[in-house]
Amino acid sequence: MTQSTFAEIGAVLRAHQTFAVLSHVRPDGDALGSQLGLALSLSKLGKTVMVRNEDGLLEKYGFLPGGAFLQTPLGEPQDFDVAIALDTATQSRLGTATDLVRSAKIWINIDHHPSNPGYGDLVYIDPTAPATGQILFELIQSQGLPMDPAIAENLFVAISTDTGSFQYPNTTARTFEIGAELLRCGVDVGRVSQLVYESYPRRRAELLRELLGTMRFEAAGKIACFSLSLKVAADLKVKPEDNEGLIDHLRAIEGVIVAIFFEELSDGKVRVSMRSKSEKVDVSAICQQFGGGGHKLAAGARARGTLTEVEEKVLKAICDVIDCNP
Repeated sequence: MTQSTFAEIGAVLRAHQTFAVLSHVRPDGDALGSQLGLALSLSKLGKTVMVRNEDGLLEKYGFLPGGAFLQTPLGEPQDFDVAIALDTATQSRLGTATDLVRSAKIWINIDHHPSNPGYGDLVYIDPTAPATGQILFELIQSQGLPMDPAIAENLFVAISTDTGSFQYPNTTARTFEIGAELLRCGVDVGRVSQLVYESYPRRRAELLRELLGTMRFEAAGKIACFSLSLKVAADLKVKPEDNEGLIDHLRAIEGVIVAIFFEELSDGKVRVSMRSKSEKVDVSAICQQFGGGGHKLAAGARARGTLTEVEEKVLKAICDVIDCNP
């Protein structure tokens, strides 16, 4: 993989007219904020932009400026000058969003996942960046691309959510400096933080109550997990976005090194989300055993099998790493 420069990417952004800005299935705050932030910047350059991911604009992020990009009808596949994949470790994770790109002269891949193999014509991957939103800020700033309060708000949400509100170990001094720059651009940090972290629907609290009822500990309390079945999800009428951040309740428990959230899916697979509090336990490497990946301290996979089957296989794999028995 040959790493592209910001100058090379910036030249392409200025030289072409039509863009598809894509991101991964089950988008999080970093994916959505990055998509909308870049789309708004390109639009201010006079470009024609389509923004898509498989799930659209999630309810909890409905306040993000530029959300209309993700609320327009899907339409038919189109030809684009440039397709941009953001925050997506493997191209397959773009899901059905790629179906809307009939062709693109150039594919750009901008990401911060170390497991990204470097697909695309222009590739910029920075595993040291805590969020793709941080990379985009550096790109926009270095290339003199448009920045305004709406773009800044999207990038702030992208960075804030992927750093656990600037608390995770991947947060750097530069991250705080960029946060300050975004506030100077017009971000109302109190308003945005309340919308992101203090405006959850009641069903999310009811979901957490159910999940805590399934909580179990292994390896003398070093591993904690809970599970969500299809039945419980249907009974509570939860949306996929309601799960975001719930695993942090497990990770926050004293003595827990690895937290896991198992979610039963309708296609005969189980979605596995992992978080680690120790650099010695690389959950990305563990998830790669099950066809997934991510970061050393935060990763995921989709494994085929029942909840019980996947739980036991994953717990054994984790125990093998931390030298214990479930």
